[in-house]
Amino acid sequence: MADDTAKHKGLWFRLSRRREQPGTPGPADSRSEATTPWPVHPWQRYVALGDSFTEGIGDPEPSVPGGHRGWADRVAEVLSDGTDDFAYANLAVRGKLIQQILDEQVEQALSLHPDLITISGGGNDVIRPGSDPDAVSAVVEQAIAKLTRDKATVVLFTATDVGFSPVFRGIRGKVAIYNENLRTIAAKYDCVVADQWPLKEIQDTRFWAPDRLHLNPLGHHEIARLVLAALNVPNELKPAEPEPAPVRSWRAARSEDLSWAREYLVPWVLRRVRHQSSGDLVTAKRPDAAPFVLPEPDDD
Repeated sequence: MADDTAKHKGLWFRLSRRREQPGTPGPADSRSEATTPWPVHPWQRYVALGDSFTEGIGDPEPSVPGGHRGWADRVAEVLSDGTDDFAYANLAVRGKLIQQILDEQVEQALSLHPDLITISGGGNDVIRPGSDPDAVSAVVEQAIAKLTRDKATVVLFTATDVGFSPVFRGIRGKVAIYNENLRTIAAKYDCVVADQWPLKEIQDTRFWAPDRLHLNPLGHHEIARLVLAALNVPNELKPAEPEPAPVRSWRAARSEDLSWAREYLVPWVLRRVRHQSSGDLVTAKRPDAAPFVLPEPDDD
């Protein structure tokens, strides 16, 4: 069954690329599309692993499990619309380091028997002073080796180009090294790469939450578009259009920086000193693979 699933997905990628070429027939025979529906995608069980990025922090939505929507929920929404029997689980928890993701999420993910897996991790490790991107990526490889054993399609994320961010610009070189390691791992294990590094849309503060650490709803929307494009899944998600950035004086900008440091940076540093995590008392928002159901609209 696993080999058949792998062949199905390989065929999906080849045929979906052919479909994009003008004048190239999609189905192998001449039957009409009305009698031979073209599959939107081949996946039925999607499990997302990771940290706050995958949990959806920065994209608050009280009506969904965990109170945060995020890019993974957005991807699941599109995938569920194209499949009659689709299930989705999200095991990501904010603040997790890559070793914790390996220890706490990988086996749980495999027990759900997914045929599509996304994993993003290591960012919380790489941003720590003195961290080694080679050591972090070695743990990522352990996770990928396990996640690919049942022939599921695995999507691996690179990290964002942080050159635009005054907060993280100083570690841009370390992030670039980490990304090259991730690309090598993806090639070795035949993973799909969701490459954030060249994604210019999110190299813009208007796509980030006030904490400057997490994407806002616009940013999560763009990541959903990135993942769906990497999987070659047709969708109707349009590019986000943020409002023009307000013009601020130098004094106003520095005042905002000080406020940000007090509200977000100092607590983050204190948690590191105390060996605490923002996710210590948080559990996965979707621990079981279940149908993705949109919340009922509020009549009010």
